Amino acid sequence: MMDLFSEIEEPEREELKNLRKELEEANYKYYVLNMPTLSDREFDEKMHRLQALEAMFPDMFDPKSPTQHVGSDLGVTGNGLRVTGNKFETVKHKYPMLSLANSYSREEIEDWVRKLPAGVEIVCELKFDGLSISLWYEHGVLTRALTRGDGVQGDDVIANIKTIPSIPWRIDRTDIPDFFELRGEVLLPWERFEALNKEREEEEEPLFANPRNAASGTLKLQDPKEVARRGLEAYLYYMLGENLPGTTHYERLETAKQWGFHISDAIKVCHNVDEVMAYIAYWDTERKNLPVATDGIVLKVNDLAQQEELGFTAKTPRWAIAYKFPAEKQLTLFKEITYQVGRTGVVTPVANLEPVQLSGTIVQRATLHNEDFIKSLDIRPGDRVWVEKGGEIIPKIVGRADRNDEMSATTSLNDGMMYSFPDVCPECGAKLVRVEGEAAWRCPNEAGCPPQIKGKIEHFVSRKAMNIDGLGEETIDLFYQKGLLHNIADIYDLKLEDIASQERLGEKSAQNILDGIEASKNVPWARVLFALGIRMVGETTAKKIARKYNTIDALQWATAEQLCAIEDVGPQIAENIVKYFEDIRNLEILDRLRKAGLQMEGEAEPEPTSDKLAGLSIVISGTFSHHSRDEYKAMIEENGGKNVGSVSKKTSFILAGENMGPEKRKKAEDLGIRLMTEDEFLELVNGNL
Repeated sequence: MMDLFSEIEEPEREELKNLRKELEEANYKYYVLNMPTLSDREFDEKMHRLQALEAMFPDMFDPKSPTQHVGSDLGVTGNGLRVTGNKFETVKHKYPMLSLANSYSREEIEDWVRKLPAGVEIVCELKFDGLSISLWYEHGVLTRALTRGDGVQGDDVIANIKTIPSIPWRIDRTDIPDFFELRGEVLLPWERFEALNKEREEEEEPLFANPRNAASGTLKLQDPKEVARRGLEAYLYYMLGENLPGTTHYERLETAKQWGFHISDAIKVCHNVDEVMAYIAYWDTERKNLPVATDGIVLKVNDLAQQEELGFTAKTPRWAIAYKFPAEKQLTLFKEITYQVGRTGVVTPVANLEPVQLSGTIVQRATLHNEDFIKSLDIRPGDRVWVEKGGEIIPKIVGRADRNDEMSATTSLNDGMMYSFPDVCPECGAKLVRVEGEAAWRCPNEAGCPPQIKGKIEHFVSRKAMNIDGLGEETIDLFYQKGLLHNIADIYDLKLEDIASQERLGEKSAQNILDGIEASKNVPWARVLFALGIRMVGETTAKKIARKYNTIDALQWATAEQLCAIEDVGPQIAENIVKYFEDIRNLEILDRLRKAGLQMEGEAEPEPTSDKLAGLSIVISGTFSHHSRDEYKAMIEENGGKNVGSVSKKTSFILAGENMGPEKRKKAEDLGIRLMTEDEFLELVNGNL
């Protein structure tokens, strides 16, 4: 039974690490790129799973885990780029700016209420779907306007906030404290959102997915005049400070309203869960008539003394919770399927729909994921399908109406016929392939399929790869159409006159692009390897490979068997690497990149200085006084040992510090594995044992 447990634990640890990466990436896309990829509910479900796994493996605690901090938009400009310059001053919050825990049912609300003091009053408010803001007033004057940032510090966007008419610059009253802070949400009203997207469509610029993304991008623009033109709005919902009037949250909001602040009228004090649910039911319908986007209800303990007594967790206040409205669904006509080809050649089917309004936006397209997804739902062009916006952001098909139902106004165009995926690439006509065990069909024509070529270039210049500013999706498409870019090596042959002569570009833009290209020559070897876009070689895997093979020449001659010896490199990844270096076209590109001056080598993996720990698999657990965990890991490798993350029957011993994880300790006892103290380990590697 213990052996079975050993086999199960390792995948759960891997799941924990993968969830951390996935949620950090989701936070980056939400807060930085304004391109959310997960619905709120999907994000919360993954976060709850991560919390459960971290409770299961306390030895894997990491203060940088997504469970321990909120997402960050620090240093992000309106175009979704992080900047290192002084565009916005970063200021520490006087009070941490945390996020709220989410709930999705009456049962979850009841569970929250049970943990509150008896007879507590609950203030219900609309949850506006925008960008959090913290306004500081000193002696009646607005002095700071901070974004949430990372919850500890935020960017001061006061010049842009001053363009919002409903936010006063000065409060001319004698009854206000010397300092107070008001928090709220910056929004782009539906009307302004639609007008902005219409402008962008006419200018062939990417459309904003929803008002929240548009508000976030607008608030971080460098030009306050453009911010003012777009027409942001703000609703304020919380007051902080010393010596403030009132003993309840509701009283303070009423006071803020008297002082001239924009406070929503849709606020109600409730006394039990039934009243809360009645409020939710009313606004679930009525919110569709509001001029701004909402995605739920916020519940707060009214009594401020009770709020203080309840306190906070690492990320959220215990005295408040959000209820998220269920995703809206609509029935519409599934007209036809089109196909998109991605960077790695994966062909994704897309449903083209009869336009339908969902959560204030018009939906006309939804991903169908892959052939298996389509067959599992048994949907065909001509069907009436249910479309849902996950988290009111991402449209997806979740089912179809019965073909015999009266609501199904038309007959499926392929009634009685099973759906079959096309056998050739819609972009280049190459014969599609489907690897055994994979759901996706793939175009193998890497060097001749336009979306793959452009996708590889986009990946190469991306932030985590070569980080070349100015070469965005549209610019890359333009350069490809003009014959300037056919592969990643062509980037380093671009000339000032070639770039400056293109539409909407000039000498200044051209020089910025060339400066970014020149700077990319200093990007370290591990990131260059990631930038090459070898299939399944992600950022972390590339680092591990680059550490083992510190030159591209060494990596080129590595066998699949040798590559599989690297942590996280399985047979499929190893095969992909070997195939990459077998392709003469890739070798030609690599030769050009080398001649362009890219970093094709890095620091070598240190060779063991002794064999004292050769053949031993060692687990580190707990905290230590003489050295850090990383230093002990280095010692193990220097002495020929292997660091492993979990306890199994193959574990040689555990380097056990203070506060060792209880599950590791119990498992070690069950398996009879030795616990070695810090001092014993140091004696061992120093040759005294």
